[in-house]
Amino acid sequence: MRENLPQWDFVIASYVIGIAAIVALVIWSWQAMRRAEKRRDDVRRK
Repeated sequence: MRENLPQWDFVIASYVIGIAAIVALVIWSWQAMRRAEKRRDDVRRK
């Protein structure tokens, strides 16, 4: 007797992982941009 695994579980899991990775990348990039802008402003003030 063999149990059939539902494929949609894997499809949904891959979408969740992909969306989470994109969100994490956007947040990381935004924070890096803010740090770079702050460094630029600090250099301009000196």
